[in-house]
Amino acid sequence: MDLYPSRRRLSISKAIDKHPEEQIGVQEKRYRLFRAMRITEILSYFMVIIPVMLVIMVIFGHDSYYQGNGFAEASRIMQIKPEPNVTSPDHNPKDLSMLGGLLVSGFNKDSCMSRYQSYLYRKVSPYKPSLCLLSKLRAYEDLHKRCGPVTRPYTNAERLFKQKQTGDLDTEGCKYIVWMEFSGLGNRIISIASAFLYAMLTDRVLVVEGGEQFADLFCEPFLDTTWLLPKDFRLVNQFSGFAQNSAHCHGDMLKRKLINGSFVSSLSHLYIHQAHDYNDHDKMTNNFFAPSLFLIPSFEEELGMLFPDKGTVFHHLGRYLFHPSNHVWGLITRYYKAYLAKADDRIGLQIRVFEEKTGVSPQVTKQIISCVQSQEFKLKAVLITSLTTGYFEILKTIYWENPTLTRDVIGIHQPSHEGHQQTEKIMHNRKAWAEMYLLSLIDKLVISAWSTFGYVVQGLGGLRAWILYKQENQTNMINHTCGRAMSPDPCFHAPPYYDCKTKKGTDTGDVVPHVRHCEDISLVTIHNLKTKQYNGCSFLD
Repeated sequence: MDLYPSRRRLSISKAIDKHPEEQIGVQEKRYRLFRAMRITEILSYFMVIIPVMLVIMVIFGHDSYYQGNGFAEASRIMQIKPEPNVTSPDHNPKDLSMLGGLLVSGFNKDSCMSRYQSYLYRKVSPYKPSLCLLSKLRAYEDLHKRCGPVTRPYTNAERLFKQKQTGDLDTEGCKYIVWMEFSGLGNRIISIASAFLYAMLTDRVLVVEGGEQFADLFCEPFLDTTWLLPKDFRLVNQFSGFAQNSAHCHGDMLKRKLINGSFVSSLSHLYIHQAHDYNDHDKMTNNFFAPSLFLIPSFEEELGMLFPDKGTVFHHLGRYLFHPSNHVWGLITRYYKAYLAKADDRIGLQIRVFEEKTGVSPQVTKQIISCVQSQEFKLKAVLITSLTTGYFEILKTIYWENPTLTRDVIGIHQPSHEGHQQTEKIMHNRKAWAEMYLLSLIDKLVISAWSTFGYVVQGLGGLRAWILYKQENQTNMINHTCGRAMSPDPCFHAPPYYDCKTKKGTDTGDVVPHVRHCEDISLVTIHNLKTKQYNGCSFLD
């Protein structure tokens, strides 16, 4: 360092005066060096930033599908930690995570996070599974592991479908019920739960069609095995052609008196048709047909022991079977943390108007507001699910212009709005399943009549929802806007009219005290049944 500044300045000035062309050359060299350094610096930044961006895209890339809706916004709000609903010191955390014994340990926690984390987001269920049900589930799990897909009995059973194959293959006593994809997601869930109950009662193994799309929504419910029907199942290509007049349709064969008990046992398979258009001989279903099983004498005693609380069939089986996949669980937890975790009271509104051409119905809007106000809900956070944004915008405007007397902050939230049902699309089903589960975490629930979406919600949450009565006349307001559900269980939309005991047609809503007509329609009707909570007696009385 030069300690004489005057000399340093002189030497610099002389250099400039003597060799101006040299100074210009030096500046050019410095500029080139600076430019090279800048390029190197920029490239270095890119080398650091690009890998980071790629990692972010891999982790959060799926959010691009949800741009413009609540799920996308929630993914950007990550600072709020979840507030567990479970605060009671009287409960063992392990018992809570296993849902009182419904679930078993041993699963890889990373493969299905919802199985081990869901208890943190909902209150403890007031309904306890019976010891008989827990024992039955453990027995079924052993049966499924022994007879499920890819096992020797399953392989032998499938060989029976080959032409000219005799029925002497050893299936080791394994019998199966195959559930086929049909109808919307809500119908699928409640019909699978019913089929599973029937499988348990008859010692059959339930196998479900759905493949990758099904696995994209739900975790495997059974340890060290699968319930998914293999893609190479021999009858898969025939599924789309199965109907009421199919060659192996049980109803048609029964109607034409082609089968009896001994003949059925010799068949490799039967197609059972009990969709909403089924007749007395058919048995394919997209319904929650569990209530009708309570009317069958041979099942009475066992069902009474399995479900002492009669109206909790789907509540227990739904929580046992249906766990959101990690992808869907991410949507659920991010949205919950962003919008619902801090609220003191959470109200859920599930709005489904089946007459889609009517758009936003003023009568339905009045019905919703009247129902909420009549129950004096303390509104802090309102979660709305609907195919359109119309009701969301109306309710948001109402509470913006007319705040509560206590000046409570009300949040009105709607995760998505698909416009119309799109059952065939994976992304649509992901959001539908996420919304169902989110609503099941709510404190108080209002659902639309006749909607299986709402049935799934109240069943999973163990909630007795307020049901918006279905209006037969869209122009006139019905006297009662909503009513409380008898139990958390779904409604059976198309029940039978046959009494097995008397062997004649009857009102099946008046056979036993715990199977009653549903509340969905204000008019008296016998087109629907549900199991009711009834503590006055049991099946054994």
